[in-house]
Amino acid sequence: MSESATSGAVPFGEGRRRAWPSAATVEIGVAAAAFVGLCVAVLTRSTQLLEPDDLAYRASIVALTHGHLTLSNAQYQSLSQQLGGIAQWVHLPSGRWISEKNPGYPFFAVPFQAIGALRLAPLFYGALGCIGLWFGGRKWLGRWGGAWAVAFYCSSGAALVFGWRATMPTFTDASLIAAGTGALLWTMLATDASTRRRTLVGLLGFLALEGATFIRYTDVLVLLAALAAVVAGYRAAHLARRSLAWWLGSVAAFGGLVAAFDAIEYGGVTKTGYAAGEITFSLGAVVPNLEHMPRHLVIAMPLLVLALGTLGWTAVQLARGRRSPARRLDAAVTAALAAGWVGIYGLYAAYTWTERMAAGAGATVHVVRFYVPALAAVALLAAWLVQQFPRWVPVAVLAAAITLGLGSYSSMAKAGRGGPGGPGGPAARFGGGGLPGAPPQGMPPGGAPRLSP
Repeated sequence: MSESATSGAVPFGEGRRRAWPSAATVEIGVAAAAFVGLCVAVLTRSTQLLEPDDLAYRASIVALTHGHLTLSNAQYQSLSQQLGGIAQWVHLPSGRWISEKNPGYPFFAVPFQAIGALRLAPLFYGALGCIGLWFGGRKWLGRWGGAWAVAFYCSSGAALVFGWRATMPTFTDASLIAAGTGALLWTMLATDASTRRRTLVGLLGFLALEGATFIRYTDVLVLLAALAAVVAGYRAAHLARRSLAWWLGSVAAFGGLVAAFDAIEYGGVTKTGYAAGEITFSLGAVVPNLEHMPRHLVIAMPLLVLALGTLGWTAVQLARGRRSPARRLDAAVTAALAAGWVGIYGLYAAYTWTERMAAGAGATVHVVRFYVPALAAVALLAAWLVQQFPRWVPVAVLAAAITLGLGSYSSMAKAGRGGPGGPGGPAARFGGGGLPGAPPQGMPPGGAPRLSP
């Protein structure tokens, strides 16, 4: 008998093999690298304000940092002078000023503005979105599923360009949707977890979707799609009724709070800061949008092609009668993800402003932002498709996605400068703080603005 066998020593090479990281560790590393790459790409490009919307949100964030949701005439004029301009604020019947934008984003951004790190705000929520996508994708797709979903999400040109624009809410609400979608996907599939744990994770998922809806009211379509999926599938997922009751209660409470906020600030539970007729939807806009928007969307989010492939593949398999338990599960998850995606795209297909802009000289960065909230669902569906192929295929596809994403990011950021601006506002002829190279993080030279009580 050899000395190694009698002494318990490890034969040469065994310890080295066991020292290799586990598969889960490598997957986490890939997902983390994708997110870090996004952060590097975002933070190494200097800030710019591309639209009147940037000026509106910037003013709201700075005002809220000083404890003001609305401003008096004197405060409004003072802040406008210090920031070099405010756009898209409205005069309330009370005589005070408020941004016409949906109110949520400043509440999520103000902690970062308070410490002088506003650029980290979208990246922080992006990290939450990646965590949700990793756990949800891995629970649904198995090994590498979560890593591919995170990598696709972070490498999208849309994620990069809106993660870069800290005075816009787009990447933050999309990332909260990603966090909520991933959490609910994990909850519905984690039949081996305790009821308490599934209830808590599901509740956090709904809170994330509610936060996204507070930032952009039209994200309610994703929230309702998630709620419908949970109600339809909670029995099959072996979830307790009390879990469903907690989630329904959360959504109901959120709806009540938003209605109360709108009634107090805007004068009615169905009112917003936008004037009547300022934001319009029409069936007549659908065909023109379908003619022009796909080009912009594929430029900003090329993974759409993969996600559409998933929908087609699933439909073909079901049509052929291949309905094994695994196939039925994939079809159910695909349908739930597609519902929120189609809801957002369907609504904005009828948006008259994008119809005019997409058909004219509108830059891609200005017209695609309304569609970005569906990015999480698209990333998960794209991850499903690449999982069906040998391992080298996802790697090659991801390399292509990163290359396209970086190119898209650069071109959108450059093309957006001096662009035509956002809906509800004038052409982008900004003064002072609206010009490229304006002071970063919404702060004028010399420090934070000072507002009187």
